[in-house]
Amino acid sequence: MKLRDAEPRDHREAVAHFRLGVIGPLLVAGELERGQLAEALRELAAQRYRPPGSPVTRRYGFSTIERWYYAFRRGGIDALMPALRADRGAGRKLRPELIELLLDIRRENPTVSTPIILRTLVADGRLEPDTTSASVVNRLYRQHGLDRKTLRTQGRQRLRWETATPGSLWHADVCHGDDIVVDGRKRPLRIHALLDDNARYIVAIWAHHSEREVEMLELLARALRRHGAPCALYLDNGSTYRGKALSLVCSRLEINLIHARPYDPQARGKMERFWRTLREGCLDHLGSASSLHDVNVRLWAFVDQHYHRAPHGGLLGRSPAQRWTRSTARPVTEDQLADAYTVRQRRRIRKDSTLTIDGDLWQLDQGFLAGKTVTVARTLVVSSRAPWVEYRGERYDLSPVDPVANASKPRQRPAAPATDEPTRPFDPATALLDKAAGRTSGKGGQR
Repeated sequence: MKLRDAEPRDHREAVAHFRLGVIGPLLVAGELERGQLAEALRELAAQRYRPPGSPVTRRYGFSTIERWYYAFRRGGIDALMPALRADRGAGRKLRPELIELLLDIRRENPTVSTPIILRTLVADGRLEPDTTSASVVNRLYRQHGLDRKTLRTQGRQRLRWETATPGSLWHADVCHGDDIVVDGRKRPLRIHALLDDNARYIVAIWAHHSEREVEMLELLARALRRHGAPCALYLDNGSTYRGKALSLVCSRLEINLIHARPYDPQARGKMERFWRTLREGCLDHLGSASSLHDVNVRLWAFVDQHYHRAPHGGLLGRSPAQRWTRSTARPVTEDQLADAYTVRQRRRIRKDSTLTIDGDLWQLDQGFLAGKTVTVARTLVVSSRAPWVEYRGERYDLSPVDPVANASKPRQRPAAPATDEPTRPFDPATALLDKAAGRTSGKGGQR
């Protein structure tokens, strides 16, 4: 089972995870004044999102995103799940195709007034007279961040920023080191790290030969066990940080994922500054390292013995360790971690009750599931825990296939009918003949 194929528990969890991703920037910002919150909501309403199961992107109105925000503040991730009952629905004054047309016209002609847009559409025959009014369309534009005021204020000055407290936002990134020679072969070196925004403290760092999503998940699990969970992760747009499994794990732990704008390295300045310090003090001096273990112990020694203790210019001369002492990260239990790191995928069981997961062959003892499509689940934080199957509300454990043991394992056979029960004859032709002749035969009226 590939990490990229991980799926939410159900559609309600997928929707809640999607809504949490939309309001994530509001939660990271902490307590906002009324005007600041309104401005932030308008910026989110101006963006396009791809909802779960939709082939196209769309925008959400100011009031919708505001409702999600307050719902999460009151009830957490569960409050973002759709109601179990279907929505009653309501009539729309504007057809979906007309809404898209009006939005497209405003995007391409931001200075044209709404009355002129409506008058032109009526004159072209694409809109019936009196179908809608300028006030309705203006409200539509405000909901999508396309009103004139918002369009005039687009473009923001870059400001120096940091979170209010340690433990609220972590940066994640990968640094490419020089290749190392392992057993006579050159192998790539990739340093994965998580850095706290406020304290510049390294909550986790680990060297690998690759930069896959699974390495990021392992690193995050180490940091969560040791330091608790932050409010958000600040990431770039690489495939390592765009996987479905990472997104699901963070959603279940109520960790918001924030991705920097593409081609904007200045937005990742704190992480880049740490990489420069690491190169100058450690990575440029790995000449004798011949394994990942050698690299890792040097990394940990540099971070713990020097970087965390050294005065930091961005902290007005204080060290990251001094700032980190008042971290506000939320504690995470092993049960919470195991539940969050459980990934699921729909699979079909083979006729011999086996299936392959990441190259390993597993089998089910429940023969009635052979050939059926089931949900296969496993946790990514406990490598020794076997995957399992979920089917119609029941859980069935998988076990490694042992062909030698299976050769001597007795097979279940259908139970033979009891000898003391009378046999019931089955003869369709005779039964029809008896019916035509008006007679019965056999004990108890059996035909």
